[in-house]
Formats: sequence, C-alpha cells, structure tokens
Amino acid sequence: MTRRYRFPAAHMLRRADYSEVENQRVYGKCANPNGHGHDYALEITVSGPVDPATGRVLEPTRLDELVERTLLRRFSHRLLNEDPLFAEQVPTAENIARAAHALLRELVAAGGVHLRRVRVRETRNNTFDYGDLG
Repeated sequence: MTRRYRFPAAHMLRRADYSEVENQRVYGKCANPNGHGHDYALEITVSGPVDPATGRVLEPTRLDELVERTLLRRFSHRLLNEDPLFAEQVPTAENIARAAHALLRELVAAGGVHLRRVRVRETRNNTFDYGDLG
C-alpha cells in the first residue's frame, strides 16, 4: 500500500564548516542563507500480510494518523534546519527521506507490516527514495 501526503517547509542547503564559496559550489542557489521553501510530496509504502478479515495490509486511516503525528506536524510550515534531526546533517530531500523512514519504521511494524519505502518529491524534477528499493 502506498499513501500520499503533502507538507510545505523551508530549508537552507549549506554547511557551517564550508566557506560561502564552497556552499555555493556544492549547493548552488539552494545555499541561499535566507532559505527557500517547497511544497513537498511524500509517499509512504508499506507491505505485509493481508488481513483476511479486512483485506488490507494496514488500515489507511492508521497510516494517515501515524504520518500526521510523526511527520506532518513536525515538518509542516517549519524551517527544517531548526529540527534536531538535521542538527548534524543538511536537510536535503535525501536526508528528509532517511529521517522520515527512521521515524516511521518501528511505528508501522505492528502485525508484520514493513515500511518499504519513503519517497520525497521536492520539485517536479527531483524525487528521492529511501528504503527497500530492490
């Protein structure tokens, strides 16, 4: 099962230990010290045994609640650089996908459900996956 969500957030792609020139070289216009925002699209894919009574791997409303409580409330309308998850790493879309996967993995594990993939779509040209990609 895959469910889709959206959240608006801002970030700055820059490292404190890089010079301004190095930040610009590595992150380009995304290194703007004033930050910039995206309307991120988020896809969460889970798999597992199908419950014979419901015919579902996981109730969609259960996944919606977990994503809302764990990710959307935390990331929506925020500067992601200020979140403790990104204290030691740049909040790139790749790192957002990794962080989201880490936050959700154990929460969806009930009843043999497995978090397969977190996909973050930052722009129409940039999509990043984390999880079981094989």
